[in-house]
Amino acid sequence: MPRHDWQKSSHCQEGDACLHVAASASAETVHLTESADPAHSILSATPAAFGALLRVLKGEDRG
Repeated sequence: MPRHDWQKSSHCQEGDACLHVAASASAETVHLTESADPAHSILSATPAAFGALLRVLKGEDRG
C-alpha cells in the first residue's frame, strides 16, 4: 500500500471525526479518509471530481 502524506482538514474540531486528504505522488488522484474509521477506508477521486465535490459542499454549484 502506498504511503500517503495526509493533511488534516482545517475545519476539524477536537475528537475523532476528522477528514484527511492526500494527493498521489503524480497528483493524478486525491485520497480521502476519516480519522474515526477503524477500517481505514480510503476514497480515491480525480482532482476534477474532488474539485466538483468541494464546489457542491461550499454551495457554489447549484446546477
